[in-house]
Amino acid sequence: MKVLVVDDDVVSRMMLMHLIDSSGNYEIAEAEDGADAWQQLVAGLRPAACFCDLRMPRVSGLELLQKVREDAGLAALPFVLVSSANDRETVEQAARAGATGYIVKPFDPAQVRAQLDALAAPLQAEEPAITQARLGIDAVRLGAYLAGFEKQLLAAAAELETLLVRGAREEAAGRLERLRDGCATLGLAGAARTLAVLPAGAAALAPVLAAVLDAVRRQARRLDA
Repeated sequence: MKVLVVDDDVVSRMMLMHLIDSSGNYEIAEAEDGADAWQQLVAGLRPAACFCDLRMPRVSGLELLQKVREDAGLAALPFVLVSSANDRETVEQAARAGATGYIVKPFDPAQVRAQLDALAAPLQAEEPAITQARLGIDAVRLGAYLAGFEKQLLAAAAELETLLVRGAREEAAGRLERLRDGCATLGLAGAARTLAVLPAGAAALAPVLAAVLDAVRRQARRLDA
């Protein structure tokens, strides 16, 4: 599995490359910033995943992500943003832009491995046709449900973070259960299992919701295929 690592800070780039290399059998390509990464992608580089720093000169991580999502040949590339920023607004902005995951600096080896594991084995979901038959709806309606659920997940991220910061774990668990029920209804069994346990804190919640959001988007792409 080839992984592209993009970071203008050499030390951070080397550290992340080391963590990825020590997590399994990965072939690693590197780029010194977003402009370099884009040049390599345009030239034909096709990694299985990209880990990209958020704030860089010339082409930022968000700008590179936008270019990738707008390119038909690259649009489905799993794209994990990396940043020292862990505020709600930044994480939500990354999710809205189509990031597959989000890792906070300084790097936590377990968080890096979790992202790699999720990329190697996307959360299980049933065939869209089976979901349509089970719910008695057509593809257009299922697409609308998935789009609505994606918006619900984006809104829930901020709500759940606030509840966890306040220590309102019982209320947060209730919100999480409703999201889990939504996953089950839409045939996203793997995502539902991921939401079975309430994370210990807000920092641990972001990668969980990012994985679920990715599962919803993957299912929508399967529907359009």
